[in-house]
Amino acid sequence: MRLRRKPWIDAAILDYADFVTPLGGDWQRFAGAWAETFGRRAPLHIEIGVGKGDFITELASRHPDVNYVGLEAQQGVLYFAARKAAERKLKNIRLLVFDAAHLTELFAPQEADRIYLNFSDPWPKKRHAKRRLTSEVFLTRYRTVLAEGGEIRFKTDNMGLFAYSLEMMEREGWRLTDVTHDLHALGEADNIMTEYERKFSARGAKIGRLVAHRPAGDM
Repeated sequence: MRLRRKPWIDAAILDYADFVTPLGGDWQRFAGAWAETFGRRAPLHIEIGVGKGDFITELASRHPDVNYVGLEAQQGVLYFAARKAAERKLKNIRLLVFDAAHLTELFAPQEADRIYLNFSDPWPKKRHAKRRLTSEVFLTRYRTVLAEGGEIRFKTDNMGLFAYSLEMMEREGWRLTDVTHDLHALGEADNIMTEYERKFSARGAKIGRLVAHRPAGDM
């Protein structure tokens, strides 16, 4: 769902210029240089679709030894993620207004170690299948930027998208583990919920979760 644009955010987001690249910002300098951007070498984890940032800011707080990059297509919601990161004084996070279709331009081959996909747009119409973040097109991009041993961690409340993702990942040679159609029934204490996850689970929706391990070999 695309939110109504708030013009004031275009200026307000610049308050967080130290770790946010806003709409129209220079993102082309990052590929192959994320260690330099963070000023250290550390595992590099990406969240595609950070929303208002509850998930990625909690991750970054719990794991200061990991570098986190959050991508969000809508500047209007990324502002709130940036504000949360600033309030928590997180130094291991960078946020970008960015279209994940250009992922291989933002990261060098095998530069990342993990990708999080949380409650992505299901694009239910068949003609829009290539836009799904677990389509063959996107899986190829992930395989390019993930290092050997890298993985995707995927959660959704949409069981149609979950079934589609399982089928596509298996077909493309990704090894699947930690697959469940009812994540909250497991009672995992370390599960970090997104804004959407809290909302959907409160309505009684079941949450699907899987981990997909990158196929061996270079692209």
